[in-house]
Amino acid sequence: MLFLGIDSGTQSTKCVVVEGDTGRILASEVASYGLLDGLAPGHLEQDPAVWIQAMETTVLSCLAAIGSRRDEIRAIGVSGQQHGLVVLDEADRVIRPAKLWCDTSTASQCAQFAEAFGGHAGLIQRAGNAMLPGYTAPKILWLKQEEPHHFTRIRTVLLPHDYLNFHLTGVKRMEFGDASGTGLLDIRTRTWDEALCEFIDPRVREMLPETGSSLTVHGNLREELRASWGLPKGVVVSAGGGDNMMGAIGTGNVTPGVVTASFGTSGTLYSCAAHPVADPEGEVAAFCDSTDHWLPLVCTMNVTVITERVRALFGWSHQDLEQAVSSIPSGASGLTFLPYLNGERTPNLPAGTGVLHGLTPANLSPAHLARAAMEGATLGLAYGLRRFRQLGVEPTEIRLTGGGSKSPVWRQIAADAFGVPVVCLSTAEGAALGAALQAAHVAQPGTASLRELCDRWVAPDESTRCLPDRERASGYAAQLDRQTGLTRVLQANAYL
Repeated sequence: MLFLGIDSGTQSTKCVVVEGDTGRILASEVASYGLLDGLAPGHLEQDPAVWIQAMETTVLSCLAAIGSRRDEIRAIGVSGQQHGLVVLDEADRVIRPAKLWCDTSTASQCAQFAEAFGGHAGLIQRAGNAMLPGYTAPKILWLKQEEPHHFTRIRTVLLPHDYLNFHLTGVKRMEFGDASGTGLLDIRTRTWDEALCEFIDPRVREMLPETGSSLTVHGNLREELRASWGLPKGVVVSAGGGDNMMGAIGTGNVTPGVVTASFGTSGTLYSCAAHPVADPEGEVAAFCDSTDHWLPLVCTMNVTVITERVRALFGWSHQDLEQAVSSIPSGASGLTFLPYLNGERTPNLPAGTGVLHGLTPANLSPAHLARAAMEGATLGLAYGLRRFRQLGVEPTEIRLTGGGSKSPVWRQIAADAFGVPVVCLSTAEGAALGAALQAAHVAQPGTASLRELCDRWVAPDESTRCLPDRERASGYAAQLDRQTGLTRVLQANAYL
């Protein structure tokens, strides 16, 4: 049996075909696209039709690559960028472009939620999460206040992966994981919070589809698509999930103790938890996962964006950057880089800026700047991991994904800064693999647990494993204290 995994992201869509018995990836295809041009600062949007086209393109390319074996396809799973707002009218037509997770135009609406429900603390007590600009709920309120002519036409609110599932099956439904990123789901009870919905508008509850288990079939592939793609009868579509939830499955992060860290343009850190993990301070997002457990998550806005800027500044290749960082000892001779070039989500500094602190004649060099940039970005994630530990989530191993994880020197910095072993995986497919894996699980009920499938499909690349050095780990712990203290001082004085 074969399974399709589709990952629809902000910059591209990927499709993979996975062999069920072995977990071997038989085909992989990517289609890239961009954001809508000409929008005001802070507004980031895409036309959902772009996602549909990219999905069609990548699926057909993968099916062509496997030839007659397309007859073995049994199920499809979809991963999608979290939080995006897709609104449909009474004829199920898209009303306007989707506002994306990285759209920060809704700060005013977040403040309105906070004022109405007792601040961040009141919102966290109520549903498990504060209301952040990236979430879906403030986007809906923004639409009501800023585009009432569009709001009055809304009959259905979907997330990006829900919209793709709807296109594939004709069924509207949300699974618990992605739904928890709307800001409207009580993550403890996995039910819509009626008061939060009502605060936006009395009609909102009717706009939201029913929720359900992440480990069930979403629906059958529509006959029109099945015939067009040349697939056998009976192909099912799994519940799917948000990209972080699918990334967790795709990295084998389905039992407590394993943590995944993504070193992409931005960064994420997340772990499987057997119980809800609501952070009273609101720094750890209290999401559900897509295995019917929970997924405490930290997101930072600045990881490889920092190192890529430094690399471009000096006209270096990636190998040049690697050599420069390797030439400088840990701590960068006292140079600290607060990595908030794009603002920051954890800690919550939407208007934050980058800061270089501790410059001396001895460390004012390109190589020191490169080392400080890589360390600052890593310590941004270590800040979140420290909060994990304070909330009782204790990692035993961290699985690295994303472009930054390809760097051996960065992997060692991560092991030392995190204080636990880190390792990459034998495949970098991540969310797409997770989507295919979830699809395989729901298509074969009772034959293998999700953990058993992960053990079969997901393998660490032991050649990349790095163990923490005790002395360097102690130094990075002190450096994290300095970085955190400096951030708080500058924030308190309105410099961040």
